[in-house]
Parts: sequence; C-alpha cells; structure tokens
Amino acid sequence: MKKLVFSLAFTALLFVGCSEDDNETITVKTPVVGEISGDVTTSKTYAFGTYTLNGIVRIKSGVTVTFDAGSTITASVANGVDALVVENGGKLIINGTAGEPVVFTESSQTPGSWGGIIMYGDAPIVGAAGVTTATSEDGLALPYGGTNATHNGGSLKYVRVEYAGKKITDGTSEMNGFSFYSVGSGTILENLVSYKGADDGFEFYGGTVSGKNLISYGNYDDSFDWQDGWRGQDNTNWYAYQVGTGNFGMEIEAKSVNNSFWPKVSNITLKRAAGTITENGSAEYDAIQFKKEGNGEYTNILIEGYTTTNAVMCRIQDAATNTNQVNGSKIKLTNVKINSGTAEFGAGTTSFSVAFPTGQYTSSTTATGATLTTGAWATVNGGNLLQ
Repeated sequence: MKKLVFSLAFTALLFVGCSEDDNETITVKTPVVGEISGDVTTSKTYAFGTYTLNGIVRIKSGVTVTFDAGSTITASVANGVDALVVENGGKLIINGTAGEPVVFTESSQTPGSWGGIIMYGDAPIVGAAGVTTATSEDGLALPYGGTNATHNGGSLKYVRVEYAGKKITDGTSEMNGFSFYSVGSGTILENLVSYKGADDGFEFYGGTVSGKNLISYGNYDDSFDWQDGWRGQDNTNWYAYQVGTGNFGMEIEAKSVNNSFWPKVSNITLKRAAGTITENGSAEYDAIQFKKEGNGEYTNILIEGYTTTNAVMCRIQDAATNTNQVNGSKIKLTNVKINSGTAEFGAGTTSFSVAFPTGQYTSSTTATGATLTTGAWATVNGGNLLQ
C-alpha cells in the first residue's frame, strides 16, 4: 500500500513539473545567403542572413533598403573598392539589436580593406570660404550640402563596421568606417561601432544629424572627426579606444569659417592604449584638437592614456581658432576628468597661449564619460570593446 501511494505521488509530481512552456517549439532561423552588388533601384528588405558585398553598392534616391537583425555582410579587398552608399533621397534601415547586431566586415580582417557605410543628404553645410555645397572626398566625387536640415537618410541601430577606412589609390581620397555627408536631423544613428579601420571611425561633413552610443575602436586616424560646419545637437555617449595606431581622439574643424553655431556632445570617453603610435610618425597624438575655427560644447569628459611626450588633453592648433573660438567663448569643455597626468592645454605654435574664459572650461574628479551597456553589439572575437 505504501508503495502504491508513493508511486501515485511521484506520478502526480511529474505532471505538476510539466508546463505549457515545456511544450513550446523553439524556432531556429535559417540565414539567407546572397550577394549585394550594383545600384539598388527598388526598395527591398534583406532578411536575416549572410551576404557578400561586391563593389560599390548605391542605394538610389527614392529607394529604401532594410537589413534584419543578426545579418552579416562581408566585403573583400579583392573586389577593388567595396562600399555601401546611401545617395541623397535614399534610405537605409538597419534593425540590429544589442544581442543581434548587423555586422559589416571584410574577409581578410585587414584595416583599410573597404569603404564602410557612406550616407549623403541635403542638410546645410558651410565649407571652405563659406560655400554651401561641396564635392565628396571619398573618390565618388558626389555633391553634398543643401537647405533641408531635417533630411532623413534612415535609421541605423546596433550596427558594427569592421576593417573599413579604404585609401583610394589617387592618394587624396579616403573613406571611413561611417561617413555622413550633409546628413540631416531626421536620421537616427544609435549604438554604432567602427572597428579597426585605416582612417577615421566616424566623420561628419556638415549636416545636422546626431549620434548616440557610438564606439570607435582601434581606428588608425581620428576616432571622431568633422568639418564643414557640422552642428548636431543631441550627441551623447561617445567612446573611443585607440590601440596600435591612432591620431586624435576628436579632430574638430570648420574649414576656417567662424560660424555662429556649433555641435554639442555629452558623456565622452577618450582612451589611448600604451604604445599606440600615430600615422606616419606625425605629432597628432592629443585627445582633442581644435583647428580651422572648430568649436562646440562638450561635457562630462573622461581622458585617459594620452601620455606621449608633449601630448595634451586639448590642443588649439592655430591663432585664429584661439582668438575667435576660445577667446570668443565658442568652445566649452566642462566636467573634464584627466587621468594619466596628461596636461590640459597646448598651442600649435609658440605665437599664442591658450586660456579659456571663466566658465568655458571646468575640471572634475567625478566625471564618468560615456555610459554604455555591453553585449554582442560591442564584442568582437570574444573581446569586450568597452574596456
């Protein structure tokens, strides 16, 4: 009798231990395999999959291209020049997630092997001599600049670009990880990674777009760079780690135009690994450089590792920038924490000294810099980029 009771109780326990969840079917997505090449002239969605990028792919005006989360797109240096280009009027929608980013990479894993993602818009620019339109420096020679401040080139979320920064053989044209030519504020840029490219991680050529949660890791030139009067107002959580080869953490210029506007960036971390050298043995080793009337407002900044002899946290490269932007209170750096003993300021020549007006520069012992959440989007080959 005791054995029967025990058997019934055990059987009941088995039934209680099972739930509807245990009977759920787990769906495993099968990746699509394909190639992307040529001009894209009709809107399309690339389902979750693995794709090869062959040549310069242009998303034409009026066309929307979408990539599903978890997709991988692989370029090859053997193709010559590969790049994904969004022409003015086209849209790129990339729906990555923290756990399933969309990754653009290159088969040899060699920095500088392809041209990255290039987007064009018709937002305002102010180029050299105050021009409002210009020609791109990416070898495509496309026009950029306009009057549409709210231009919308799409939405890039949780996207990683690896081994880009192609140098074009004419010696004057360069591509970056992400290049934004007069892109407008209607475009969404969030949780983007530029990894081990041979030029800049992110470069803004004028425009009004802003970027949130950006990581620039191991890029040979500058981690963040802009010109042509870029004026994004809602930038936050920028993280740069320079390792191996790297120039400035941020290079800020405005084509020698004394603009009455400027970008704003909050929560910035600029770090440099020991032993990192500059390209071509140049002296571009500072955390931040302002030149050619570059300006802006920056707050909650953490600087670490810029210990090369003569390196400084902030260098004002030329006298005009010092006079018009520093002394004119158009550069503001607040809540700045400097580790590693790096000096605060430096001048590009001995013809002037740098002294910020009251309130335009404040130091801190508690600044945190960028605050980002780790995950697959910020992990490469098992390594966490947010070190």
